[in-house]
Amino acid sequence: MVQITRRDEQLVEWLNVVRMADMRSIRWAMAGLNGVTEPVSLRVAQKWVSRLVEVGLVDRERLTYQEGQIVWATHTATGRVAPNLYRQTTRHELAVAHVSARYLARGYEWFRDRRPQSLQDHQVDGVAVKGNLVELIEVELTPKALKRYQQIYNHHGQRLATEGVSRVVYLCTRDAAKTVAREADKFIFRDQRHRLVALPMFDEKGRWVGNDTDLWEGAPEPVESAAEIPTPPLWGSEVVS
Repeated sequence: MVQITRRDEQLVEWLNVVRMADMRSIRWAMAGLNGVTEPVSLRVAQKWVSRLVEVGLVDRERLTYQEGQIVWATHTATGRVAPNLYRQTTRHELAVAHVSARYLARGYEWFRDRRPQSLQDHQVDGVAVKGNLVELIEVELTPKALKRYQQIYNHHGQRLATEGVSRVVYLCTRDAAKTVAREADKFIFRDQRHRLVALPMFDEKGRWVGNDTDLWEGAPEPVESAAEIPTPPLWGSEVVS
């Protein structure tokens, strides 16, 4: 009989939030939920996946275009249908999951952002929270059409000014990082500009190739006061910590 632990439940909850993850992300997420900052071994991660597959809480598939397996929480675990692994957005979703896992390994909680309330609203890829430190996270593997950036940056500026957001962090390919930074220079107010960062962390295939130091050294220090943390509806109710 397979015993399900609280850590198992937390990993399944995390998979429900990010929808799918590759084995590299599983390794980092397991580290974070075990309170360490370095990923567990691939062997440990594979054993965990196999154990949860056995009881029907996760499933996995190996795609020809993807290195390693893709893992997701099953309908039995979440009540949701399996994700479509052949959508054009799959590479992006896997990259978001990887960023989420690395934030977990740094002691953050990870939220899905609130749904857009209007055509002018914008939903970021994730919200990372640690103490009263709140970061809006965007993964940009390809630059957007230039006309979209002004609206998105207006939205970021409003949240920086009114919602207790500490930083907006773009994790990008090298080309996308240049575009994000250039357009931010145009549309983010000067007194807020230093709080939007664009870091070249991914290659064109969505693989993490960046230096973690560039991400964590620039982050402000959190204040560990729960009373000062903004609360929903600033972001969605699904969270993993």
